[in-house]
Amino acid sequence: MIGAAALPRMLHPAAWWIWALGMATAASRTTNPLLLALVLAVAGVVVAARRGEAPWAKGFRAYLILALVVIGFRVLFRILLGSAFTGGGHLLFTVPRIPLPHWMAGVRLGGPVELEGILSAAYDGLRLATLLVCVGAANTLANPKRVLRMLPGALYEIGTTVVIALTVAPQLIESGQRIMRARALRGVTGKLFRTVALPVLADALDRAIALAAAMDSRGYGQRWERSAAARRSAAVLMLAGLLGLCVGSYGLLAADQHGYGPAMLVAGAAVCCLGLYLGGRRIQRTRYRPDPWSAPEWAVAASGAVVAVLVAVADPVVLNPPLLAPGPVVLTPPLLAPGMDLLALAGMLAGALPAVAAPPPPALTARYRPGELR
Repeated sequence: MIGAAALPRMLHPAAWWIWALGMATAASRTTNPLLLALVLAVAGVVVAARRGEAPWAKGFRAYLILALVVIGFRVLFRILLGSAFTGGGHLLFTVPRIPLPHWMAGVRLGGPVELEGILSAAYDGLRLATLLVCVGAANTLANPKRVLRMLPGALYEIGTTVVIALTVAPQLIESGQRIMRARALRGVTGKLFRTVALPVLADALDRAIALAAAMDSRGYGQRWERSAAARRSAAVLMLAGLLGLCVGSYGLLAADQHGYGPAMLVAGAAVCCLGLYLGGRRIQRTRYRPDPWSAPEWAVAASGAVVAVLVAVADPVVLNPPLLAPGPVVLTPPLLAPGMDLLALAGMLAGALPAVAAPPPPALTARYRPGELR
C-alpha cells in the first residue's frame, strides 16, 4: 500500500466520498465541541496534504467561511429569539422584548440571553458547520467531473446535471481569482461590480455556451427506447428503495438507536440497486480509462467507515455532553466542560489516515504533455 500511495495519481472519487460521509456521520452524532473540532482539524489536514492544483481544488476556503457564517447566524438567531435555558443558567444580558400579536403566541423576540443558550446554539451551529466542511472536503479532493463515471446508467442524465452544478462554484472562484490578478497587474482599484462581477458573469455565460455545444456534439441528451413496463418497474423500485434508505438512515443515525435501521438500510440499498439495474439495462456508455480501485482506495474508504463506527459506539454522555452539572434546583449549577472518549478519539485519528495512505495528486503541469491526449 505504501508503494502504491507513493506514485502520484488521482484517487478514486468514491473513496473520498466514503471517507467524507463517514466523517460527516460521526459529526452528526455529537454536539461535543472537542470532537467536532477534531473532525474539522482532520478534514483540514487531509485536504492540505492531498489537495491538487486544479481549479476545483481551491474552494475549501469558501466552505470554511460558509461554516463560520452558519455558526454566526445560529448564535445571532438564538439571541434575537431569546435564549432562556430550561434548566436555569447564567444570565449575560437582556434584549428588549418586542410584543407580538396573539396569533404568534409561540414566538418571541428578545428576552433574557443566558450563557447556556449561547453555548447550545454554538454547539448546534458547529455541528452543521462541520457537516458542510466534510462535504466541502470531498468536493475539494474528488474531481467532480470524474464522479460522473461511477454513476449507473439509469442516473446518467441526473448525474450529468449534478456534476455540472458542482463545477459552478469552483469555476466562479477560478474566474474571480483570474480577474483579481488582472486588476492587480493593471493597478485598478474600486468599482468591484463593474470590473469583477460583470466579467465573472460574462465568463460563466461563455463557459455555459461552450459546455452546451460540447455536450450536444457528444450525444448527451439522446433517448433510449424502453418499454413502459420497464420504466414503471424501475421507478417503483427506486422510490421504494429510497424510502427504505431514508428510514434506515434515520434509524441508524437517531440517538435512540432503533433496531430496524441497519436492516432497512440494507434492504433499501438492495431494492435501489435492482431498480438502477432495470432502469439502465438498455443504456450504452463507453468508459475511457476507468478509475482504478486498489489498496489506497480501500484504506481511505475504510478510514471513513472506522470513524463512523467508533463514534457510534462511544459513550453517549461524551457525544452529547450536558451543559450544566447536576445540582439543587434553587441554585444555578456550574458549567460542565465537555469530556473525551478514547474510542471517539481513536476514530478521529483513524480519519487522518488518508493524509498518508492516499497517493499524492499529480502536478498540474505533469498532466498535460505535448502530443499526449488526456
